[in-house]
Amino acid sequence: MANHPSAIKRSRQIEKRNLLNKYNAKTARNAVKQLRSTTDKAVAQELLPKVVAMLDKTSKKNTIHKNKAANLKSKLTKLVNKL
Repeated sequence: MANHPSAIKRSRQIEKRNLLNKYNAKTARNAVKQLRSTTDKAVAQELLPKVVAMLDKTSKKNTIHKNKAANLKSKLTKLVNKL
């Protein structure tokens, strides 16, 4: 690791950001799994806007790619409509 103060600060920032990104991505994945596992249409329709908002936030912060978020939202909407 570099000894320069700015490099030390940068590594601290990266560690913090990685931790937040991991948390946000994992929470979004768990929400998607929960939505996919529901069989009740009313519950699924209630969960869908929350999951979509979560995916939008994670893609806005570049934790996941915007196209991946769009694909997930599309597939989840189709799944909810099919129930």
